Amino acid sequence: MPENKQPAPEPGPGAAPALNAAGERILDARSLRGLAHPLRIRILKSLRHDGPATASQLGERLGESSGATSYHLRQLAAHGFVEDDPGRGKGRERWWKAVHNGTSFADDLHTSTDPEVRGAANLFLHEIAGIHTQELSTWLATMHDWPEPWSTSGDLSDFTLNLTAAQLHELNEKLHAVVETYRTITPDDTADAAQVRVHLHSFPRSHPSR
Repeated sequence: MPENKQPAPEPGPGAAPALNAAGERILDARSLRGLAHPLRIRILKSLRHDGPATASQLGERLGESSGATSYHLRQLAAHGFVEDDPGRGKGRERWWKAVHNGTSFADDLHTSTDPEVRGAANLFLHEIAGIHTQELSTWLATMHDWPEPWSTSGDLSDFTLNLTAAQLHELNEKLHAVVETYRTITPDDTADAAQVRVHLHSFPRSHPSR
């Protein structure tokens, strides 16, 4: 997940949320606690990746009741993650859409000593890791159903490097910058374009003092 260089102050309930250069919502302690629920994370992911939907449609997508998705949509809306999509639907049908294209952590969330914040951060990060694992497993199970060159275009690589913490941060920023350059590219053949997921995981394997 992208990280902002400077910690963002926690805004009040009526303040506009902080965004990074990519237009992603920077999570502070309050918004993190509002998002840190497995179903809310999955709802937000679905709206971002699969597009606007009603509570009933989200229930079908996620295998949940419309009552559950409706409740958590309202909670997400209260924290500014989703909003009404008035251009869709008829009559009393209520459609929802994601407000931002992604989320990132404020730096101080990683070092917070507040047990509630640390618990919310752990839940959120483990849920994201689980989603990544699920997406990768789905690709591996279905890759042979895709035509060439799609079936050979994916990547499953890992690397071991000896870096300082500053160098690791620099590496992550450079990788994120490369990914960002592809957001505005228009495919030569839009009919042959597909939504692509890119996962970047980088972390220390051994402690330097041991």
